[in-house]
Amino acid sequence: MAGQEKYVAYVGTYTHGSSIGVHVYDLNIEEGIMEERTVIPVNNASHMTKSYNGKYLYSIADEGVEVLRILPDGGLTPINQVGIDGMRGCYLSPDKSGKFLFVGGYHDGKVTVVHTHRNGRLGSVMDGIFHKGLGSVAERNFRPHVSCVIPTPDDKYICAVDNGIDQVKLYKVNPKSGKLKLFDILRCKLESGPRLLTFSKDGRFAYINCELTNEITVYTYNGSGKGPEFEKIQEISTLRDPESIGSACCGMKISPSGKYLYASTAGENTAAVFKIDQETGLLTRLCCLPISGEYPKDIDVFPGEKTLVVLNHETNEIRFFTIDYERGLLVMKGKPISVETPNCILISQVDETLEP
Repeated sequence: MAGQEKYVAYVGTYTHGSSIGVHVYDLNIEEGIMEERTVIPVNNASHMTKSYNGKYLYSIADEGVEVLRILPDGGLTPINQVGIDGMRGCYLSPDKSGKFLFVGGYHDGKVTVVHTHRNGRLGSVMDGIFHKGLGSVAERNFRPHVSCVIPTPDDKYICAVDNGIDQVKLYKVNPKSGKLKLFDILRCKLESGPRLLTFSKDGRFAYINCELTNEITVYTYNGSGKGPEFEKIQEISTLRDPESIGSACCGMKISPSGKYLYASTAGENTAAVFKIDQETGLLTRLCCLPISGEYPKDIDVFPGEKTLVVLNHETNEIRFFTIDYERGLLVMKGKPISVETPNCILISQVDETLEP
């Protein structure tokens, strides 16, 4: 049961102010609260991911990517950091084999492949591809911005979401050399600004949040043929007020059970809860309510799926909400945690069998 297991939350922060890196919090699942344990220095941690074997945490940093060993109590110890031969990255994903780490570059529109060693250390850059093209919104996203890079569930392709040119580029990765080869392109609606892509737990559906149209686009996914097949089946708004202006989708997560999708929207400053139909993949919105802060940059849910966590980047806080799925309500609980410019959250089960 979730109540018997131990969990921690890693929260990455910008460090140009008083914060110094990645905050480690202990989770109280029953109470739905977090308590800070320690902070690990990482320069401007803006996105994090775990290795598939659960032994390492990778974080975006000013230097490129920082590697930290996850300890048996959920604590972190820095291992090394590597450059990515480009501007700061914004998104990280490992492959299932443990050979490569993929880095998305928002500022330079680049996808980078970094070699990962068996001991967790990052090695050399294996490949890097700069996206080209002009976007549809010249005053904002007029050039490539890779905002998310993630393998397909079958690990056959790499999806590089380009926020600037309204595309998801699909690459094949050479398993030996790590070289990328463009295989296909999924073209999103013009001026939609796709930001993040995530797959359903069974791998049959893909969800993309679009920050300019403030909607989630749902696709079926099938990788069993000669190429990746995406078919759009739904567009659903993340806004509480359809007439809202100056808003942008930001955070998006699927619950551990795979039954729910959570999304946050800046500008309107709301969080929405959607139910996922397990057969069709379609979304039904249960609620969309204010989060009592500004710029909910990231969002996640506690194990047990009763407590929603929202990182309010501009008001320097983490807030907690009880989710009432039956009544479609988010009820604020407890006091917010003060933390400067929180960017991302990753909730992780403590594995006491890990090597110290």
